[in-house]
Amino acid sequence: MGEHGISTERDDARLRDFVKALLEDVRALERMLAEDMIESGVRRIGAEQEFFLVDSSFQPANVATEVLGRLGDGRFTTELGRFNFEANLTPLELGGDCLTRMEGELATLTERAREAARAEGARVALCGILPTLAKRHLGLESMTPKERYAQLNRTMIELRGGEFKTLIKGVDELRTTHDNVMLEACNTSFQIHFQVGSGEFARLYNLAQLVTAPVLAAAVNSPVLLQRRLWHETRVALFQQSLDTRSETHAQRGSRQRVTFGSAWVQDSVLEIFREDIARFRALIAIDVDGSPLAALDRGEVPALRALCLHNGTVYRWNRPCYGTTAGRPHLRIENRVLPAGPTITDEFANAAFYFGLMCALDGEYGDVRKVMAFDDAKANFLAAARYGLKARFTWTGGAVVNADELILRTLLPLAERGLIERGLDRADVERYLGILRARVESGRTGAQWALDSLAGMNGNGRADERFRALAAAMVANQENGRCVHEWPAAELEQDTTERDAYHTVGQVMTSDIFSVHPEDIVDLAASLMEWEHIRHVPVEDREGRLVGLVSHRALLRMLARDAQGGGRPIAVREVMRADPVTATPETTTLEAIELMRAHKVGCLPVVQGDKLVGIVTERDFIEVSARLLDRWLRDG
Repeated sequence: MGEHGISTERDDARLRDFVKALLEDVRALERMLAEDMIESGVRRIGAEQEFFLVDSSFQPANVATEVLGRLGDGRFTTELGRFNFEANLTPLELGGDCLTRMEGELATLTERAREAARAEGARVALCGILPTLAKRHLGLESMTPKERYAQLNRTMIELRGGEFKTLIKGVDELRTTHDNVMLEACNTSFQIHFQVGSGEFARLYNLAQLVTAPVLAAAVNSPVLLQRRLWHETRVALFQQSLDTRSETHAQRGSRQRVTFGSAWVQDSVLEIFREDIARFRALIAIDVDGSPLAALDRGEVPALRALCLHNGTVYRWNRPCYGTTAGRPHLRIENRVLPAGPTITDEFANAAFYFGLMCALDGEYGDVRKVMAFDDAKANFLAAARYGLKARFTWTGGAVVNADELILRTLLPLAERGLIERGLDRADVERYLGILRARVESGRTGAQWALDSLAGMNGNGRADERFRALAAAMVANQENGRCVHEWPAAELEQDTTERDAYHTVGQVMTSDIFSVHPEDIVDLAASLMEWEHIRHVPVEDREGRLVGLVSHRALLRMLARDAQGGGRPIAVREVMRADPVTATPETTTLEAIELMRAHKVGCLPVVQGDKLVGIVTERDFIEVSARLLDRWLRDG
């Protein structure tokens, strides 16, 4: 749920007090481990579900605060973005029909969330990254107005020197710079928890690291970001870069990233992780901590270790150790943060069943995993799964190289089934959930592959924003119908039930694949671009991507008429361009944009975010939109 009572004071003295409390929490945990106070012999599971909210055109909807107000349920809480929120499920002991009961609770909460969202003109979407997200959705106006998030943003900006650079290469390439931490809000996940005893922590944590790759390979559901096809689970790359607190100097000398898979197997204790994270990562945010945890232990009380939990919450291990209490008993658990939200609730619980089954079975099957696999192979497997999903190749135990789908089908699914049955889970539930996962792997139809196949099937038809909107529309419709992803038909443009506000803003209409020139380029280049690409306007930008002018077809005709007597020198673009073009922003409404073009008698508007060129919108774009809406109106009667 996170710690929201964050101090706004940033002075060094307050931070020193927090670090002092943090170190005392570590000493208290050392004592609790030495005195065998951590609960053991109990295997509880839990889960957290993160959601997107979308409007009627399947764009992000900044109404989470209003939706949570309607829900009035402490199991729901905020996330960084105003288009995200989270539900926390009731922990259950692993056994019997626990998975069905937990799925039932989440289904009930999700339906309540859908009702509350509908009342705010929105819908709920389950996906690792929403296909329709654009940079215009990631401003500070979309950040949840809580001091915790504002302070995190300020601190991250200070550490990063004011900008966040992202470079991810997949089928397409995404290279972007952002001025705040909101890129992190592009991610939503289905986080699952697995309670362990202190004596078995190291062994089971290492096992969790080993099984993460095959579980993720079967669960990938985040193949696109900002209309680029990237990794099958792009969240992994994005999260790692969006919360990278290293300065340029620290990055160059190889300092550890705050989002991490780790660098080695755990040898003995959970303390190894907590100590390393405190040593490597400075405290980002502070809270006032009252009372000493050591004094609480002397009184026979169980300390909350609030400082340790807060700092741990700002270090983003993909398998994160967690401390907590249940009915006054302290416990440890492993939080798996790798799994994306969606494609459906049932798909998510199939993923969870696979993970829990492997955690139960492989301890006996492999024993100490340090003896059967190098840590670097486990880490490489994880990255391969994120990049390629079921098409990944793993280096598995004993050095065997195997395809992800073959490993899952031939080896791991039978072991997971055995682990769940031996743990006492209902056989019907085991067969149901693992059967769903088996069908998904056999078909190769993960959420990521469904999305990529759907985009390929559209064959470049329609505008890019229409294709990604159709993808989001089909995804939400299939989720609401409850069919698992391996049964989903491919998304098609016709499935997009576009409403009028699907073209409400310039950002939804503009072209972002821009052909531009530099002020010192020769005019012949601009003329050639117009001829080759059948366009009538070419933006002029400097080397930093700032808009500095616009060359129109009319300007070139005037220049040619003036130069008709020939023999002149080569002419630079800056001599012909209009240096103060009328512009729009992605948030400008289409009606405002049309009025601008009429008032200034221009045929296009460069689209800028700040002073950077991000797109262009022309008369032709508006004519095409009008034709589509008219055609739809005529077809719908």
